[in-house]
Amino acid sequence: MASTSARMLRLLSLLQTHRYWPGGDLAERLEVSERTVRRDVDRLRELGYQVDASRGVAGGYQLRSGTNMPPLLLDDDEAVAIAVGLRGAAGGAVAGIEETSVRALTKVVQVMPPRLRRQVDALRSYTVPSFGDRGPTIDASTLTTIAQACRDDERLRFGYVARGGEETARHVEPHRLVSTGHRWYLVAWDVERHDWRTFRVDRIGGLTTTGARFRPRELPGGDAAAFVRDRIAAIPTRYHLVVTVRTPAAAIEEVAAYTGATVEPIDEESCRFTLDVDELDWPIMIFAAFRAEFRVEEPAELREYLRETGEQFLRSIA
Repeated sequence: MASTSARMLRLLSLLQTHRYWPGGDLAERLEVSERTVRRDVDRLRELGYQVDASRGVAGGYQLRSGTNMPPLLLDDDEAVAIAVGLRGAAGGAVAGIEETSVRALTKVVQVMPPRLRRQVDALRSYTVPSFGDRGPTIDASTLTTIAQACRDDERLRFGYVARGGEETARHVEPHRLVSTGHRWYLVAWDVERHDWRTFRVDRIGGLTTTGARFRPRELPGGDAAAFVRDRIAAIPTRYHLVVTVRTPAAAIEEVAAYTGATVEPIDEESCRFTLDVDELDWPIMIFAAFRAEFRVEEPAELREYLRETGEQFLRSIA
């Protein structure tokens, strides 16, 4: 017979399917007596899981949502983070685990109290995914607070460190969160500057909600991701990349859209890819996503960086 802890985890896993389980069926699955099942259910209740029970010959058990997230497996922030990650994986973000992610997501969301479900829904509805490989670490609670303010039309105050290091206090009407170019951005109407602005979330500090509601404004162009890409494109960068790719333009247009790059067809079998960046490491990930031969037109620094990286890779398999 399994240890008490392992048996309780198995029992919890069965109950989290949210079907009704006759006591005899649970006892058979766990290879214990029905009396032991009753004791284990009582232990789960002590840990915060709300398990309904019915008595009689056909008596059994069923797990229902509680008012607080049960503390045995996950705390609130972990539950939100896992639910958001599983939602992305269920949508095909990670090939081969979609079905498993759906089952896991169902278990997590079903036992979530309403307040945590609202956080998950806010992060899903008020963030715009894009292409990127890595970026500064962002506090999950910061993203959650901003996303909920976007959803609830609530003004925010925070300190912001500009590109040049200048620190300012901001009062904004948040619109959307956008992930692009391996960073998170907030698109918002700046109340004191009377204009639409973008803010890198990793440069935001001292974030507070004000409780003040606002009437949403219409974002120019209506596309938050495109708005961020246009603003980024207007910022002077260190490198201007020009790459000729031996594939039709349509084959890499989606990658280009996610990175803020532009693609121009040269002929039916090739195109020109251009991108402005400050670093040369993450564009290599983009080139790998082409799955096609390419030639660097400029800058010379990129050709040298690719050569050094290629030699490093070759040495690793020698």
